[in-house]
Amino acid sequence: MNQTFASLRYFNYRVWFGAALVANIGTWMQRVAQDWLVLTVLTDNSGVAVGIVTALQFLPALFLSAWAGLLADRVNKRKLLIITQSSLGLLAFGLGALVLSGNAELWHVYVFAFGLGCVAAIDNPVRQTFVAEMVPVDKLSNAVGLNSASFNAARLIGPGLAGLLIAAIGTGWVFLLNGVSFGATILAMFAMRTNELRHTPRVKRGKGQLREAVAYVRHRTDILVVMIVAGVVSALGLNFQLTSALMATTEFAKGAGEYGILGSILAVGSLTGALLAARRERPRVRLVVGSAFAFGVTSGLMALMPSYELYAVSSILVGLCSLTLLTAANTTIQLGTDPAIRGRVMSLYIMVLLGATPIGSPLVGWIGQVWGARWSIGVGAIASILVSAGAAIWVKKHWKLQVRYRVLERPHVQVRYLDRPAAKERLRGEAARDTAAAA
Repeated sequence: MNQTFASLRYFNYRVWFGAALVANIGTWMQRVAQDWLVLTVLTDNSGVAVGIVTALQFLPALFLSAWAGLLADRVNKRKLLIITQSSLGLLAFGLGALVLSGNAELWHVYVFAFGLGCVAAIDNPVRQTFVAEMVPVDKLSNAVGLNSASFNAARLIGPGLAGLLIAAIGTGWVFLLNGVSFGATILAMFAMRTNELRHTPRVKRGKGQLREAVAYVRHRTDILVVMIVAGVVSALGLNFQLTSALMATTEFAKGAGEYGILGSILAVGSLTGALLAARRERPRVRLVVGSAFAFGVTSGLMALMPSYELYAVSSILVGLCSLTLLTAANTTIQLGTDPAIRGRVMSLYIMVLLGATPIGSPLVGWIGQVWGARWSIGVGAIASILVSAGAAIWVKKHWKLQVRYRVLERPHVQVRYLDRPAAKERLRGEAARDTAAAA
């Protein structure tokens, strides 16, 4: 257990972890309440409308994430997070007040979703890279895994709690409670011991800094493979808010409480995956590709489940596979990137990961509305299997790998480079990490 929770030995990370758990619970409550408001109050079970709301919330990531990555490399991350977290709280208060006044319309939700997306697009790269300032570099993988554990522990609690609160007091109060939850992260920022933060080198203003990050990624095929796989799965597979809402209402004829419980059960698998990730010292590209394939298979099985109960239970494996994919992708990129350019590279990754959602969500919503809720999951399952299989074939061919499988011995998968030039590029990431550790 000590290895799993190693990062909690550091005061600043402990404060951050506790506050993030509170804020994440509020965020998951708002996500459920927002989708339920659109699906059952403002429309007549419109999957397209829910897809548009989701798309608007993630669309700004396409345009602002790269700029936010520059900010992450240039400014004091703690101070910027105070601003972004305060803004997210104010937007939650605004939407809650509008709903409680009885004047909320669909276009209002669209506007607030877009506003939340704009702030989140700035917040995400800064929050992701701020973790590296709270723990030593050899604990970064553990801290990223625990961050995911916090997010998914909140996912375990938030949706179910939201379902109960929606039934008891309505969606407006849920939005207000989310606004209050952001106070925890703001207080945590002020409580931190700033002298114990491990500040990364700040990049001075200059021309071509975004082009520098793009060029860096373009010449790192390992990072490109991770981004492509994660982007496709995110666009068509990671639409649980939308697909679970459609399955709960149209396939199983369930209410808000049962919809919220689906999110909590999914989080059981996600939390398990996060805790396993916290114990993993060095995730590799093959883990990203393998978990994407497993996600596709388990999602396909989940789409075929005939009852609400079996659907809920099958979502545990889906949550485990999706979280393993996301934490492996995040940690692989962070550990393999030069600290001086890490914020910009992570912003490009986030732009791909979150920016894919505005493209995929409306399509998935349309598929669910026209072809049925099960196909809204099935299309993501098929896409995940195809992109992971394609990535595996490409990697094996271009990186000149020899792969051996051993069922009864560990490690079960053994990978060997057949020529030194191919291995050289793979070792760049490890060299960057070693440089960071020495600094």
